[in-house]
Amino acid sequence: MKILIIDDSEIIRNLLYEYLTDLNHEVEFAFDGQEGIDKGLKNSYDLIFSDIHMPRKNGYLVFQEIRAIKENQIFIMTDSLPDSLAEQAEKEGAWCVLTKPFDLNEVDDILGTIENKIKV
Repeated sequence: MKILIIDDSEIIRNLLYEYLTDLNHEVEFAFDGQEGIDKGLKNSYDLIFSDIHMPRKNGYLVFQEIRAIKENQIFIMTDSLPDSLAEQAEKEGAWCVLTKPFDLNEVDDILGTIENKIKV
């Protein structure tokens, strides 16, 4: 899968990058919400991981702006303390919200489910 990670935390970006590339996924980064929107609209991704609380634009706005144009884009939202923005994104169609620090086994389970959906 081609995956975009949008997160202002270098630790989270590196963790997901290492884990996902070890699983043979193609991974790209965005360092804040606006860069995430720009990349998400310009390129094609099977999956986008987006932090909720970031500079320039929060993850909920990233989700809204990309989904307004790419309505089937799959999002996994991440946050240390999920709040109403995370809940709203999930209500509007985000695949799920992962609470940081998340368990990589949970990420693996979610990826398997998404890969099965994409193949159908």
